[in-house]
Amino acid sequence: MHILIAFDKFKDCMTAPEACQIAQEVILKLHPNWQVTIAPLTDGGEGFCEILTRSVYGKIERVPVLGPQLDPQTSQIGYVEIERLGSRVREVLRLPAEGTLAVIEMAQASGLQSVPADKRDPWIASSYGTGQLIAEAADAGAMEILLGIGGSATNDLGLGALEALGLQLLDADGGLVDHGCPRDWGRVAQFGGEIWPHIPRINIACDVENPLLGPTGATATYGPQKGMRYEDFTPLENAVSTMARRMCAYFEQPDSLMSMPGAGAAGGIGFGLMAACESRMVKGYELVESWLQLKEKVAAADLIITGEGKFDSSSLQGKGPGSIVREAVRQHKHAKIVAGLVESKMELPPKTTADVMAPAGYTKERSISEGKKLLARKLVEIFSK
Repeated sequence: MHILIAFDKFKDCMTAPEACQIAQEVILKLHPNWQVTIAPLTDGGEGFCEILTRSVYGKIERVPVLGPQLDPQTSQIGYVEIERLGSRVREVLRLPAEGTLAVIEMAQASGLQSVPADKRDPWIASSYGTGQLIAEAADAGAMEILLGIGGSATNDLGLGALEALGLQLLDADGGLVDHGCPRDWGRVAQFGGEIWPHIPRINIACDVENPLLGPTGATATYGPQKGMRYEDFTPLENAVSTMARRMCAYFEQPDSLMSMPGAGAAGGIGFGLMAACESRMVKGYELVESWLQLKEKVAAADLIITGEGKFDSSSLQGKGPGSIVREAVRQHKHAKIVAGLVESKMELPPKTTADVMAPAGYTKERSISEGKKLLARKLVEIFSK
């Protein structure tokens, strides 16, 4: 029996590599003669840099940056030799034949994971640290940058990142307005400076197709999880709209850029980088699937095990675990979902089963705190039958 284990992260509980490692240890202890392959998944958020970089034997460096609320912290940059990447990855990213690709994860520098739930506030969150990572990669000689933008704490249009790359935000007296937080946008009278010309092309891995504004835009869709209060929606949406139009004018971009799919991703950093740096969006899961050679790994396996903290109908609409289940179905393979929560009314694809880790009556908090133990226990139950 050949098992492919491909978990995504269990939010606030365990990383994708941790979940895969637990599953591998349980299964091999019960069935030491089985073959087990692990392939941790990532959607551009937590784990993006480490999972992709380590999978091709790249190098990870730690860099001091300012976090989303401008506290000092350290974050990772991955450096990968382009020659190590498969032809499909090079095609998707339109990479040169050789050189170094820097892999950057916004969640590392400007992510919700850095901010306690009761301290989250998009008015004071900045993407400046993400810009610092981009600048560091450029200074290190990276030919191209791959940026994963899941899990951000910000709603600042990427202005913080752009400031770290050379843009200046100036008040009426010509003084600098630092770090681009929406709270301070009312003081910005004009832009100055320019994006440094040595910044390499930035490829943004993103499966989110939200526009910048409106009922499916950045503020409406993601503001609440970033700490936005209900009464702040209209003021923040208006501030985003006004500043985005000013950015379009300054960077000589059409206002229609705000309606581009993905412009609303990660608090509008997709919009900001497209406007100022002519960055481009790439499909996150398509890239990860090619990078990790998931189709080939599914083909080689007899059973695919996947899951995440909560598996629901949205998981089957482009997220990593749902996508690998669909690939298993396409290849007529059996798949097993193991998750913290599974939507009860969801219709599962053929040859697919789903198991909930926590026993009935467990609170969300208890399920998270005991998640690693619950995952191991559920897998013992499944594979001891």
